[in-house]
Amino acid sequence: MLRKISFAFVTLVLFLGMSTAAFAQKTTVVRVVVVKTDNPAAYAQALEAGKEVMKKAGVSANTRVYQASYAGTDAGAVVATIEYPSMAALAEAEMKLRADKDYVAWIKSLEKIRTIVSDSIYREL
Repeated sequence: MLRKISFAFVTLVLFLGMSTAAFAQKTTVVRVVVVKTDNPAAYAQALEAGKEVMKKAGVSANTRVYQASYAGTDAGAVVATIEYPSMAALAEAEMKLRADKDYVAWIKSLEKIRTIVSDSIYREL
């Protein structure tokens, strides 16, 4: 099921990237992944390891992890963000990472410590 979601995500990104190529080149995009985890510290540590995997695969992106405070019923929620300089850069990164066996194994290992609640793309206005 994760592969189907990933394929749909990459297809959407490529479609959006092609349909707005000129605009996408000038617009920062952020992938925002909200997760449920019983151990936010372990998840943050796992993301640090993932940064190295992404770097080895030739992907340059700003990755951060946050935990919500003063967020009502969402207090304690954990959010990971990956910032790219453009939609085209995000699509290129996704293609590289899907083909990288170390990245695929790393993503699989995250299933032990988190469940994805939502996965969205935001673009800078």
